[in-house]
Amino acid sequence: MSKCLRLPVGIALLLPAVALAAEPGRPAAHEAPGVLRLLNTELVRLADRVSPAVVQIVVSGYGPVSSDDGRAAAAIIARQRVVGSGVIVDPAGFIVTNAHVVQGAERILVVPPVSGAGWPRDQNKKPNYPAHLIGIHPETDIALLKIDAQGLPALRLRSASGVAQGELVFAVGAPQGLASSMTMGIVSSSARQIDLDSPFLFIQTDAPINPGNSGGPLVNAEGEVVGINTFILSGSGGSEGLGFAVPAPVVRVVYEGLRKYGHVRRLELGISAQGITPELAAGLGLPRDSGVIVSDVDPGGPADQAGLRDGDVLDAVDGRRIDILPDLTAALYRAGDGRLRLRVLREAQRVDLEIHATERDRSLDDLAEVADPEKHLVRPLGIVALDVDDEVQRKLHLREPTGVVVVARMLDGPGTGTTLVPGDAIHTLGRTPIRSIEVLRHALEERSRGEQVVVQIERKGRFRYLVVDLDL
Repeated sequence: MSKCLRLPVGIALLLPAVALAAEPGRPAAHEAPGVLRLLNTELVRLADRVSPAVVQIVVSGYGPVSSDDGRAAAAIIARQRVVGSGVIVDPAGFIVTNAHVVQGAERILVVPPVSGAGWPRDQNKKPNYPAHLIGIHPETDIALLKIDAQGLPALRLRSASGVAQGELVFAVGAPQGLASSMTMGIVSSSARQIDLDSPFLFIQTDAPINPGNSGGPLVNAEGEVVGINTFILSGSGGSEGLGFAVPAPVVRVVYEGLRKYGHVRRLELGISAQGITPELAAGLGLPRDSGVIVSDVDPGGPADQAGLRDGDVLDAVDGRRIDILPDLTAALYRAGDGRLRLRVLREAQRVDLEIHATERDRSLDDLAEVADPEKHLVRPLGIVALDVDDEVQRKLHLREPTGVVVVARMLDGPGTGTTLVPGDAIHTLGRTPIRSIEVLRHALEERSRGEQVVVQIERKGRFRYLVVDLDL
C-alpha cells in the first residue's frame, strides 16, 4: 500500500490561500516589507547617493605598463589610451584616482557620471572636463586631479577607523569603460600584505573588480569611501574575487599631502629591510622567526650614524611594535620632526637607538614628472631623457656638467632591451661627446640599423661603458 502525506485539516484548507498569495503581482493583504525588499530599497538609495560622485578618467599619452598583478612596473612606459575611474572627494572639483591611470598623461579628461545628478548642465549637454594633475604618489598608487567646477557631489573618506572582515562593500567605477557600474561583495581581509616584503597593506574584497575600475572608490553601506580600488590578482585578466584597494586612512594622508604640497612627505632611514621567514631565522640564528630584519645600511646615512647594523631585527619604533614591513612604513610617514626611537634585537640583546631621519630624495621622481614624452623621447634607445643643466646636476649630483639623463624607459618600439636605467647620465656615444638630446639624436641618425653602439654613462657616481644594439 502506498503511503501518502496526511496534513491537518486546518493547514490543508490554508494551502490555496498561500498559493494565491505567492502568485506574482498578488501580494497578500497587510503583507509587511520583506528583508529582500528592504535590502533592495537601500541598495538603490546607496547607488543614487554614490554614483554621482564617481567619474571616468580618460587619459591619452605615455603611461606605465602594468605587471601581471596590475601594479605599475617602475619607469617603463608605452604609448597608450587609458580609461579609469575616480572619485570626487571635495565639491570644489578635487578627484582622487590611481597614479598608474594618469602617470605620463598628455591629456586628462574627466567624464561625469551617466545620470549627471548634481552636476552643472549646459542645455542638457553633458560636458567633459579637462583635468589638472595636482600630484602623484607612485608608492601608494594614488593621484590627485582638479577640474574647474564647483558644488559637485562628493564622497567622504572614512576616518582613521578601518573596515572589518565580512563588512559589506561596493566597488563603483567604469569596468571595461562601462560607466557608473556598481558591484557588491564583502571585505575578504581588512589588512592584506600581498607578499612578505610589501611595504603597504591593502583591503582585499570579493566585490567584482575589472580593468577600468582602477581609481574608483570602494564604499561601505553608509556611502563612505573605505578604499580606492587599485589592482586585481587574476589569471584570466578578469575578476576572480581577488580585488585590492588602498585603505582610506592611507588615501587621506596622501590626498592631504598632494593637495597642500604637491608631494607626500616621507622620511628615510638609509636602510634596506625585509620580512623574516622561518628559514631566514634559522639560517642566521635570529631571536625570532618573524618580523623585520635590516639587510643593508647606507654608509654615512642616518641609520649608519646612529649605530644601526645590518642583521639587526627591528623590535619597535617610537614604542610601536614592528611585526611586518608595513609597520615600519607607517612609522616613517607618522614621524614629525624626523627623530625616531628604535629598539632592535642584536644577538638576542635589546639595543635602543635614536635616529635623525632625512626626507626622502625625490629628485628623479621630480625630473620624470616634468619630462614631456613627445619632446624628450629618444626612440632608438627607448628612453625619455632630459638635458643635463645646472638644476639636473644639482638634483642628481653628477660629476660631469653636460650630457643627457635617463628619466624613464619605454616598452614599445626599438631599444626595449637596453640596459639603460633611470638615473643614468649619457656623456658620450662612441667618441662623440653628448651635450644635449638633439646631439644624441643626430649621432644615432648617423648609425645603421642593427649596428651596436657604445655609450659612456655615469651611474651612481661611477663611469662605465654600455653596448647598445640599435636593432632591438
